[in-house]
Amino acid sequence: MRGLVTIFGGSGFVGGQIVRALARQGWRIRVAVRRPWRAYRLRLLGDVGQIEIVQANVRAPDTVERALEGAEAVVYAVGVLFESGAQTFQTAQADGPRLVAEAAARLGIGPFALVSAIGADADSASKYARAKAEGEAGVRAAIPGAVILRPSVVFGPEDQFFNRFAAMAVISPALPLIGGGHTRMQPVFVADVARAVAQSLADETTAGRTFELGGPTVYSFRRLMEITLKEIGRERMLIPLPWGLAGLMGSAGDVQAAMRGAVGLIPPPPITTDQVTLLKTDNVVGAGMPGLPELGITAVPIEPIIPTYLYRYRKGGQYADLEPPPEVARA
Repeated sequence: MRGLVTIFGGSGFVGGQIVRALARQGWRIRVAVRRPWRAYRLRLLGDVGQIEIVQANVRAPDTVERALEGAEAVVYAVGVLFESGAQTFQTAQADGPRLVAEAAARLGIGPFALVSAIGADADSASKYARAKAEGEAGVRAAIPGAVILRPSVVFGPEDQFFNRFAAMAVISPALPLIGGGHTRMQPVFVADVARAVAQSLADETTAGRTFELGGPTVYSFRRLMEITLKEIGRERMLIPLPWGLAGLMGSAGDVQAAMRGAVGLIPPPPITTDQVTLLKTDNVVGAGMPGLPELGITAVPIEPIIPTYLYRYRKGGQYADLEPPPEVARA
């Protein structure tokens, strides 16, 4: 078995798959999370005693150092899609990575992988993208050999993209095409992102490099909505929503996110103003940027994967017939 790796954010959608990928490579794994009681299921992803869960908060330096004791590698996968209460872009995606990287550097821990995002840019109009860029800079300043991995929209059973719009289609007669639905995206399978993180720790030639992770196909936002509706067997209008109206919709989401920070039972907002801002820029792998192929990974397309979890939004669930039998069609 390999040495010990500490992963921050291991209980999340992407983090849980990273734990699985690292366990398969034979690492001993310490998952550092704010709420350990929500993460004990992760122990089932490895052999007996291979995965341990510890309490740590990236806003509390003493807990970070305790979580890093004895580790030989670090993965930072903490991230938030919208700000709510103490969970802000600044704390989770800018200050957090820097604090963990500085602690790892003091302890002499070398291999460090940071899960960032395509679009990370210090000059972006989006707070999310600026925080991601600041986090990258902080990590690289502390550990120049750190590997940065920037995925596009990540899809999989617990994603916040296909699930979100499929759920919206269940209760709404229409889906909004933000900005007309022209924004291009390159959805990447969550298991491929996890394998990329694991490979970056195993391959010394990745040190100091930045990889942008995208799937095999680039789609427009409109096309992804069409694919979602076809998969769940629901006909809904696709209504182009100008940026101004989308911003108003996002403002309502901001209020919902703020209320969620105060009252935890409130559901996540459908969209926020910062997410609207992000949608004004294509989310695809940059020209000439290394990605999954350079890590020896063949990207999985969305088509064989999304049916395995979007079935829950069909009228008849997994037993629904999306097309009528031939004899019915002839009638």
